[in-house]
Amino acid sequence: MLKVMLALVGVIPLVFISRGWHMVHVSFYALAGLFMLLGGVPYIFYQVSYFMGCDIISFGLILLSFWICGLMIMASQSVLKADYYPALFLFMVLFLMLMLYCTFSTQNLFLFYLFFEGSLIPTLFLILGWGYQPERVQAGMYLLFYTLLASLPLLVGVFYIYSGQGSLFFPFLLSDVGLNSSALMYVALIFAFLVKMPMFLVHLWLPKAHVEAPVSGSMILAGVLLKLGGYGLLRVFNLLTASGVKFNFVWVGISLVGGCLVSFICLRQTDLKALVAYSSVAHMGLVLGGLMTLNYWGVCGAFTLMLAHGLCSSGLFCLTNISYERLGSRSLVINSGLLNFMPSMALWWFLLSSANMAAPPTLNLLGEISLLNSMVAWSWVTMIGLGVLSFFSAAYTLYLFSYSQHGSLYGGLYATVGGYGREYLLLFLHWVPLNLLILKSESSLLWI
Repeated sequence: MLKVMLALVGVIPLVFISRGWHMVHVSFYALAGLFMLLGGVPYIFYQVSYFMGCDIISFGLILLSFWICGLMIMASQSVLKADYYPALFLFMVLFLMLMLYCTFSTQNLFLFYLFFEGSLIPTLFLILGWGYQPERVQAGMYLLFYTLLASLPLLVGVFYIYSGQGSLFFPFLLSDVGLNSSALMYVALIFAFLVKMPMFLVHLWLPKAHVEAPVSGSMILAGVLLKLGGYGLLRVFNLLTASGVKFNFVWVGISLVGGCLVSFICLRQTDLKALVAYSSVAHMGLVLGGLMTLNYWGVCGAFTLMLAHGLCSSGLFCLTNISYERLGSRSLVINSGLLNFMPSMALWWFLLSSANMAAPPTLNLLGEISLLNSMVAWSWVTMIGLGVLSFFSAAYTLYLFSYSQHGSLYGGLYATVGGYGREYLLLFLHWVPLNLLILKSESSLLWI
């Protein structure tokens, strides 16, 4: 674990040399490959030390982080072309990757909290420094205050656990030290993760942050940072099993009803980026519902859908940005009829849209089937919410695809353009893992 972290730190000097952009880009893929090779030897990984360790959940999410950060640099060539502080941009991406790596690999609850909050800083700089509209300052404030306000009770909860148990090492934590009797402590420990996912009712920061963020900011937000919430819940629920059995029905209800309402909101969006951002809230609502059932299928399905959503949503944000760079607008009215304007991109719109609505053979389908099983086994009543959510999930994805690709072309456009080779490669690298990982679907079941 430490050797990969030192290799990541060793990439930082490359930021400041003249050809550093491409070298940093390639080094992310090299590190992802190194990490996969190390993962082939299971006994190296788990609980390496008091500080760092890794199990199958950490392994999958660290690999996803490396992959998405490499793709972020590939998608952000406009920063390099415009010479808009490219070295500082690369440093922010590297710093963010370092924070994410430490978050997923740490074995200590307080260090997990520290790095969990630390990932907020480079994200905020990405939005404020490379965002598009002046409203990005307001979006940054939303992001900062929503997440910081919710995470302060978590810090108090961590100190309370330490005073009761004398250790914050994950394998040593017990679930019977006064935590299960306290509803207040239960809410304090999980609320930060509910906001980060985000759960419906505390999700307003996410569409704002996505709409104002550059493409790289949107990719890392949708691809990895929303997964921090699910990962934190998986770690903390070892302590809260009895409380979870009593109170979790509240969150399952909110996530299902909220997912349906957010699907309706998606159907009346006119901004491409806002539509994809709201669809993330609906998908993460499904993940949250599965996690809160506390059963085997739910946890495995949540992990699978987190990986699938990270790749799929990031790819849709890339497509949105490709259209935005050509047309100068993200409005669905101006972006209609893209099949005539960019015919070669229509295939990628179709492939990633079908993944978003969980069509076979994507990883999304596997995750959604597992979550469906877990929630119906937990309560038959959830079938109503799940049915509505699945139907409208397909409805807003079809709305996104058909409205953007078909219809009359905007009158101000008078040419047909293709994508660059870099853009096709970028979309290909999103789509291939999304469809090939289903061949290794048993890996999400190995960790229990």
